[in-house]
Amino acid sequence: MKTIRIPFNFKTIAFIFGMFAVVACATISNFDQQAYVYTTSVKVDALNVMELATTDFATHSKEVKELQTQLQKIYEYEKNRPKNEITLKQWDILLNPEGHLLGGFLKRWETQKTLNKTFVTEAKKLVDKAFDQIAGLESKKIKASDI
Repeated sequence: MKTIRIPFNFKTIAFIFGMFAVVACATISNFDQQAYVYTTSVKVDALNVMELATTDFATHSKEVKELQTQLQKIYEYEKNRPKNEITLKQWDILLNPEGHLLGGFLKRWETQKTLNKTFVTEAKKLVDKAFDQIAGLESKKIKASDI
């Protein structure tokens, strides 16, 4: 029986190892256009709903519920993407009802019924930046076409 010899040299081994390292050791998911669109879209909706907080919560409970449903959908989408722990942690911080971003804002509005205009304005700035960080991370992820 004749054996087939595959010539391996240092460059071939280095190339194979390098490709394996790039594919196998990726610590973050690839760019996802849908996740980016969801994030930027719900950001606009969230800031618009926050603007309503100077009036009674009960008047806008439907809008808040719709926003919370959108946020839950995005969270589930992000949760089920592989290697997406960093983005998911950002969403956890944004949505935490005990925190100082969107989740805490909505809880405070519901509890206090109305919020001060200055507080709403300042809270919107924080939430805006938090959404920008999530969208920014997504936009900087490696695109499948770049691999």
